[in-house]
Amino acid sequence: MIEKIRQSKPKILVIGDLMIDKYLWGRCERISPEAPVQIIDIYDEELILGGAGNVVQNLKALGSEVSIISAIGNCQHSNDLKKLLNRINVDTNFLVYEEGRITPKKTRIISSHQQVVRYDIETKNDISPEIEDEIINIFMKNVMSFDLVILSDYAKGLLTESLCQKIIKISNKNSKKVIVDPKGADFNKYSSAYLLTPNRSEASRALNENISDRASIDSALRKLKEKFNLSVSLITLSEDGIATLETTTKIHPTKAKEVFDVTGAGDTVIASLGYALAANLNIENAVYLANLAAGVVVSKLGSATASFEEIMLYEKNIDGTDFEDALKSWDEIKLLSDKYKSLNKKIVFTNGCFDILHIGHISYLHKAKKLGDILIVGINSDSSVKLLKGSSRPINSLNDRMKIISSLKPVDYVVSFNDETPDKLIEMIEPDILTKGSDYANKEIAGSGHAKELILIDFVNGKSTSNLIESIKNERSN
Repeated sequence: MIEKIRQSKPKILVIGDLMIDKYLWGRCERISPEAPVQIIDIYDEELILGGAGNVVQNLKALGSEVSIISAIGNCQHSNDLKKLLNRINVDTNFLVYEEGRITPKKTRIISSHQQVVRYDIETKNDISPEIEDEIINIFMKNVMSFDLVILSDYAKGLLTESLCQKIIKISNKNSKKVIVDPKGADFNKYSSAYLLTPNRSEASRALNENISDRASIDSALRKLKEKFNLSVSLITLSEDGIATLETTTKIHPTKAKEVFDVTGAGDTVIASLGYALAANLNIENAVYLANLAAGVVVSKLGSATASFEEIMLYEKNIDGTDFEDALKSWDEIKLLSDKYKSLNKKIVFTNGCFDILHIGHISYLHKAKKLGDILIVGINSDSSVKLLKGSSRPINSLNDRMKIISSLKPVDYVVSFNDETPDKLIEMIEPDILTKGSDYANKEIAGSGHAKELILIDFVNGKSTSNLIESIKNERSN
């Protein structure tokens, strides 16, 4: 399912509060003589898109075509914001200037990996009626160019009740779904949207009731759907997953394995839901994708995004499903390798015949995977095995050997090669780590010059395919 929808590339319009997140990285070695406060020596700074901009980044990471409508000020913050959008190839033609408005900028000072202080400079006043009219005119002219609309509300004055209702009415008239990441306790401004994505706390405030157990979740979903005329009712439940009501209530369990940071998880959820719904997935499959994407993001530090490559790898590591998707051509493995390198993932490569699988293989591959993030296994073709092992080998065909290896949990991708050695394949991949068995110590190893590091791994004593074959022959002769 995921492999299929990644090709959809839907066009999505985000309307919401844009802001800049600034990080000042420093270290503290003394206390100020002027007051009992730390003196932070800044050694680096970083500007990233925040608010609705993080939704845009998540959609871009998934491969969607994205446009953004927002109101910004005639200030340096806005100039920086446009540069950040241009950097990820997002058009800024739909940004509307409002005189006197200051685009929000949140500055965090970090020392020894801890946030010391945050200060904000921003305008939070509602946009003027004139700016609202300008935004509606832009929206009406362009609504048919998009497959879906996302409202990303950060309560910075853009998404007034009047503007939300006009956007939703126009979208519904043109059969365009509107999904909303809500803010505040009054959800009336979002009435008649396709769905909202409140968390448990936000839904509790909107309904003025406690949401704690399954019964109260079911009740809250029904009330949200009826009170705000939603097509689908949804509540995110953090570590408990996502609850939905279309015709029946269902709780979709979380896919998170480890949680390092929940920053930006809500933006990832609405972006992945939007992508899936724009690609015409039903709500159950859309939530499945959103849960996987959120699982990827919360396993990272700081606001983050999830690409389809990361989502598919994450799904494989959780469920071990669709193992044949791990079988790749040279062109595919090249693209994947380049993509993972751009995401700062450490690639490990190993190779072998893997003719008859045994405990030595299993142990070896588990050790290889622990050395990095992505394990690629190169497998000798049938003709290559014959060159190495003789005319009676392989016992199992290349297709069977590749499928068996691809089904193993440590293995992320499998690719075959025809030559006697995988030198050309390794040269193309340029892995971070090349692994071989410890029996290759003091021997020349094909491809070692194309990897950053060579690591030899101990085998399980006495376990080999050749030994197994000899044992079988002896049994038959007896």
